[in-house]
Amino acid sequence: MMQTKFQVFPKITSFANPKIKELVKLRDRRERMKTGVTIIDGIRELKAALDAGVVIKEVFVCPALYQDQGQGNVEQDIIKNLTAKNIAVFEVSKDVFAKICFGDRVEGVLAVGCPQTKKLVDLQVNKNPLLMLIEHVEKPGNLGAILRTADAAGIEALLVSDAATDVFNPNVIRASLGTAFSVAVIPETPENILSFLKRHKIKIVAATPAGQKVFTTVDLRCGVAIAIGSEKDGLSDFWLNAADERISIPMKGKADSLNTSVAAALIAYEALRQRGN
Repeated sequence: MMQTKFQVFPKITSFANPKIKELVKLRDRRERMKTGVTIIDGIRELKAALDAGVVIKEVFVCPALYQDQGQGNVEQDIIKNLTAKNIAVFEVSKDVFAKICFGDRVEGVLAVGCPQTKKLVDLQVNKNPLLMLIEHVEKPGNLGAILRTADAAGIEALLVSDAATDVFNPNVIRASLGTAFSVAVIPETPENILSFLKRHKIKIVAATPAGQKVFTTVDLRCGVAIAIGSEKDGLSDFWLNAADERISIPMKGKADSLNTSVAAALIAYEALRQRGN
């Protein structure tokens, strides 16, 4: 296997290394918000961040854990490009990488980057935009899965009302497979989001078990924002009262609701079907 060419840094093998301590701090939301940086774990996620123009500060790798060994060396190519841009690349031991990585999918590549949160005032929508609005989604895995759906279904923007987790939580990035960088994710207050939707004459379709219409019977071809609430509480009265239509997903069993990301996917793809795409 071709050897990775690192800049001249000693291999990090100690948990007490200052850089490792700084990485561990980034597991805390307050630290990410204070510093404006986050952890990007995984080769696909790093590639998506680079494609989106995210500034990468430094990268930590463990070549023994690369997933692409002997199959084209994707990791090698990306690391080579990073070092050519004078981005510091540090090699770490397996034990140290296990300390800093996220989830069960260990790929041996982890970066520290500075993603920029998009602003509602900068959002430009098409004539009949398809947007998604989520309220108080707490689980990073759910938010990441919704982002994957939004990316696949061509959602123009994901509006996050009363965000319960930061949109660039490392677990969100991981669960989204990097689509957190390709979809316009905009956290805002409910009032500002509603004002934007009214100003652009975008219909609000609220998903709720008490919805009067089945989601497949509602016209989703116009400018529309699909509103989804948390699994625990659903949508607040603010969004239920603001909605132009309330829709439901048929439930034939004992459960009274679906996973948030599943509900989002069903309605998004119904909109896609209606629009002839």
